[in-house]
Amino acid sequence: MLSQIGVIGMAVMGKNLALNLADHGLKVSIYNRTTSVSQEVIEENPEMGLIMTTSIEEFVNSLSIPRKILIMVQAGKPVDKVIESLIPHLQQGDIVMDGGNSYYKDTIRRYHQLKLLKINFMGIGISGGEEGARFGPAIMPSGDKETYLEVEQILNAIAAKAYGEPCSFYIGQDGSGHYVKMVHNGIEYGDMELIAEAYNLLKQVGGKNQVELQGIFEEYNKGELDSYLIEITAQILKKIDEETGLPLVDVILDVARQKGTGKWTAQESLDLNVDTSVLTSAVFARFISEIKELRIRASALYEDVKPESSVSDKDIVELVRRALYTSKLIAYAQGFALLDAAAKENQWNLDFGAIAKGWRGGCIIRAAFLNKIAQAYQDNIDLEHLLLAPEFTAILKSYQADLRKVVILAIEKGVPVSAFANALSYFDAFTSRRLPANLIQAQRDFFGAHTFERVDKEGVFHEQW
Repeated sequence: MLSQIGVIGMAVMGKNLALNLADHGLKVSIYNRTTSVSQEVIEENPEMGLIMTTSIEEFVNSLSIPRKILIMVQAGKPVDKVIESLIPHLQQGDIVMDGGNSYYKDTIRRYHQLKLLKINFMGIGISGGEEGARFGPAIMPSGDKETYLEVEQILNAIAAKAYGEPCSFYIGQDGSGHYVKMVHNGIEYGDMELIAEAYNLLKQVGGKNQVELQGIFEEYNKGELDSYLIEITAQILKKIDEETGLPLVDVILDVARQKGTGKWTAQESLDLNVDTSVLTSAVFARFISEIKELRIRASALYEDVKPESSVSDKDIVELVRRALYTSKLIAYAQGFALLDAAAKENQWNLDFGAIAKGWRGGCIIRAAFLNKIAQAYQDNIDLEHLLLAPEFTAILKSYQADLRKVVILAIEKGVPVSAFANALSYFDAFTSRRLPANLIQAQRDFFGAHTFERVDKEGVFHEQW
């Protein structure tokens, strides 16, 4: 009996997706360049019925036609090498799916490359990490709709379920699935930075100890901030280091690493002229965390100018909660604004409500208020920006003053809050009837004759300054 699907790449994500597929009654072939890795997967999971293959040819021949192949290898050249090795053994109508964190332009290139050979290619964004891959991730597939329909049942079966619906949905054409996954990761960067800043404010300004912090985030997760990242933050703050007896988080080096998808989001926002300052500030925050030695030296040099960081404020817990919720909404709004611009630029027909619903389970940024985002787009399919939706307008009107107080408090106490501050600045700019860009345009005309428009008449003008 031939396998119904095959998975190439037995690292953490590929292995767990293969097991997830087998859990749902599918016969699965696996292949890894290093055969011993595949052998380990078979030995560790003898009851799953996985079919191990030792060559690409054997792997392809083990699959029923049309072949369905899921590539789970490192993004970039490794994906191209796998595709090159597959092509001689494939036939028209076979389906090749890339489930890694590939750059969307690479996905578009591969889609057209294989289309010439009449081989179907899909870019599939997958979020949820190891646990999600094993028990149900959020899945963001793109390619030809007809191809998607051939694998829809499989993807729906292995996806996370939220509110009775699978967190897998057709995104759109060519590379749109990987683009949506990229923006998901950009929002994830922003969300994580905001939570880290909230934690730091409560600790450095509010003077909260570890037990109090853990309790605060548990309480946060019971209300509007209900989300996976808040939930795991509370769990992280519980953990005690066995060697030192200290909270484990306090002995972790304050240097945050990255794999690049957040940076891609920032680069895309520059290319499409979209302000994603909260998401981008999170990337910059990781950059500055990396210069640890310089920061230590600068801290000693400027220690005498830093104000006292502790303040007694019985209301700081609720103040930070409201500021965090407001900033998270703005971060998500920036992400959806970038998706909107990309849809127009690439002529993709993206369903923003469906995207929000698909992120409600399995993925890293899953959060209760994604229901509100989905509802906002359902209520108004022509919604230009999330901050114009009545639901979010009411929240921002009520909470923006708290965000303002938190940013002021942080500045007064010398505590860095780049993501909070960028959220506030974005809100103030977005809600300004008039910005000082008129002066910038006058300057450009002065030194470069770049011309300007007027508020009182049509046309383009230049002044002899």
